[in-house]
Amino acid sequence: MAQQSQPVTYKFGSFALDAETGALIRGNTPALLGQRGAALLRLLLERASSPVGKDALIEAAWPGLNVEESNLTVQIAALRRALEQDGGERWIETLPRRGYRYVGPPVTRGDTNADEAGNSATLCVPEKPSIAVLPFGHSVEAAWFADGMVDDIITGLSRIRWLFVIARNSSFVWRGRVADVKQVGRDLGVRYVLQGSVRRADDRVRINAQLADAASGAHIWAERYDRTVGDLFALQDEIALAVVGAIEPSLRRAEVERIRRKRPDSLDAYELVLRAQPDVDSGMPDRAAIALPQLQRALALEPTYALAHGLAAMSHHNRFLRAGLKEEDRSASVRHARLAIVHGRDDALALTFAGFSLGMDAHDRQAAFAAFEAALALSPSTALAWILGSVVAGWAGEAERAVDWSERGIRLSPFDPWAFAAYDAQALAHFCRDRYAEAASAAYKSNLANPAHSITWVQLAASLAALGRFEEAKAAAACVLELQPTFRISSQFAGVACAPELAAKLGEALRAAGLPE
Repeated sequence: MAQQSQPVTYKFGSFALDAETGALIRGNTPALLGQRGAALLRLLLERASSPVGKDALIEAAWPGLNVEESNLTVQIAALRRALEQDGGERWIETLPRRGYRYVGPPVTRGDTNADEAGNSATLCVPEKPSIAVLPFGHSVEAAWFADGMVDDIITGLSRIRWLFVIARNSSFVWRGRVADVKQVGRDLGVRYVLQGSVRRADDRVRINAQLADAASGAHIWAERYDRTVGDLFALQDEIALAVVGAIEPSLRRAEVERIRRKRPDSLDAYELVLRAQPDVDSGMPDRAAIALPQLQRALALEPTYALAHGLAAMSHHNRFLRAGLKEEDRSASVRHARLAIVHGRDDALALTFAGFSLGMDAHDRQAAFAAFEAALALSPSTALAWILGSVVAGWAGEAERAVDWSERGIRLSPFDPWAFAAYDAQALAHFCRDRYAEAASAAYKSNLANPAHSITWVQLAASLAALGRFEEAKAAAACVLELQPTFRISSQFAGVACAPELAAKLGEALRAAGLPE
């Protein structure tokens, strides 16, 4: 005898939808939605947090029929009225000219009989990384400031294309409650939780923020900001920008660690890209050779994946500049950069990597800064755009912009994997201005941040030689050749189109340090 399928129930907030009968139950009180209303709500709940097009909704409620769009509008309005007792009229978001999206409390799905037997339902969690920003605890006089800052943080995180961010209406149900991050993760269906506090005393404001893994409860990142009260709106913007800038690389590191525990043959395009990123971030050609096959697999799965193209561009740049200046690597870098721009007009990180390759490998600095500025217009907290832009400016001899952009990047993300590049740009800028002690200091910071990158040793060797510290300069030069045996001063400068005046000064110092012409 064939086994009968179990009735399916969707639970969200204080409601439950019986998909078989179309009954919407709140507490013990049922309200019949009707066949079409139930079909619409079921589809929205099944695709919770994802856009659902009008055509798909019409087909679900009126299968095979040609109906006016106004019928859908009427049914959605009826659904909102049915949910309004708990503020649920805001749970169905209108996407103009596109469709609708469910943005309410997390949805659990289970069969009715199993629930009655005491088995727990399965939470519908987004596949991509997800985060909830809880209302920050605050003193009475800091209430509006704390809420405004959290709103800005949610907005900033929402601009990160690869991250799913819980809507404010859902995360703010935790206001005034003691938050256990594991429980928050279960209730809101997220992988990460950001929480914090704001305290004001006289003319000082102190903000604490902590990012935690909701599965383990372990802290991933924490920071404290102490500021003098001035323009509170400007301060609110500054702290929100700093928090978002610091969170993005921290989340990426956490995601990379999570994905490393999965079997390589089970990875999808997104996971392949994340797995490749640390090797790309190294800046060195041997690691690029590890990253490129994973990026090629990702692009075979999704040929228009903009970030995969951006990282492939950077990988080929690393090979070009530090593995023999081969034309095939330069042209591949530029080709992938242009594809990243074509497919990634809404992806700040893809535009950032594309801009760097265009500036460094195509020697088109105008196009590079157009890409960087487009990335920053999308997401002002993209620290990497400031950092890589500073490097392009540094080799162009634009000392003022190199220092300004590098400092902005480091302020946003002091522990960024690319922080070494920001210090490298500062070393170039100080060297350009004949400030050799400052150049050496920045080069040491770059070297400490990434001692496996040959260019950090190039800047250190040049700065020390310019200071007359030749023994130390020669030791740094030996490290350059150990990491990059093909390094030659003239070809390296030609590869990055180094500004002529800077090339002449750097070249003299590097020859004095013992590096080959």
